Amino acid sequence: MAWVAVIAGLVLLVVGAELIVRSGSRLAAKLGVPPILVGLTVVSIGTSAPELAVGIGAATTGAGSLAVGNIAGTNIVNLLLILGLTAALRAVPLSMQTLRLDLPVMGVVAMIVLLFAIDGEFSRVEGAVLVGIAIGYTVALVRTARRETTYIAEEFADSFGPRSFSRSRWATLGTVLVLMAGLGVIILGADWLVDGSTEIARTLGISEGFIGLTIIAIGTSAPELATAILSTFRGERDIAIGNLVGSSTYNLTLILGITVLAAPIVLDPALILVDIPVMIMATFFTGVLMLTGRRIGRREGLLLVALYGAYLTYLLVARL
Repeated sequence: MAWVAVIAGLVLLVVGAELIVRSGSRLAAKLGVPPILVGLTVVSIGTSAPELAVGIGAATTGAGSLAVGNIAGTNIVNLLLILGLTAALRAVPLSMQTLRLDLPVMGVVAMIVLLFAIDGEFSRVEGAVLVGIAIGYTVALVRTARRETTYIAEEFADSFGPRSFSRSRWATLGTVLVLMAGLGVIILGADWLVDGSTEIARTLGISEGFIGLTIIAIGTSAPELATAILSTFRGERDIAIGNLVGSSTYNLTLILGITVLAAPIVLDPALILVDIPVMIMATFFTGVLMLTGRRIGRREGLLLVALYGAYLTYLLVARL
């Protein structure tokens, strides 16, 4: 039954994230929020909602390593596997905002997380600091978006603008209800996923961190994967990259911060010695690729996918 709970939980997380992203985007459009800000904030945070639900559920039940493993693993999946697949399908150009704001913030935050993790635990004070950084990052996004190019603004408007959305009160109420339903689905899915994964870890005698880095990390990255692939095929590649980088930054700040505020976390030593450093190396390596030529080509995309394959092989051989 544990595997059934895990699979059902993953399905519910993906469905719930999609409901949150779409209904949140529509609601923001109804309220007059610029579409580009919707893409940079609602979409990035919405696709990170599964990590938040899993993190809080794991931390409050004493499975803190599962929560941190999920966040670290999800970022590794985002930056190596999903970004690599996106670039392998079609070369990905970078916007100036990604180069000037998103990449530097993501790199600095990754180093801060490593610094906080060195003592073997995350405290509530450190969680509050991470949430504060997330708020500051969001404010910077809002200010930067006002100076974004017309092309990018039109791209986000095409995907997240009001278009045919009704402005009636009943339509707005329906959107709010869908948003609440998405939250409920995610909470239920996270509960099943955490319980099933914890039971599997105990039965097989493997660490909760390993489960978080593999099954849960790949599963909770499904919304980012779907958004990236769809945006790439539609030619909206700035959305794909903005969502990946934005989600990765919010994972390390808002998601991890709120998780730690819910319950302090004691870390599995392997997370400190291997997985968090691997996440940081993935962050800086992809950053270097982005800075060289302001694009990620197909060969570089295939290289990123190969690196993720090597990391996953290590997990299966050395940690299973």
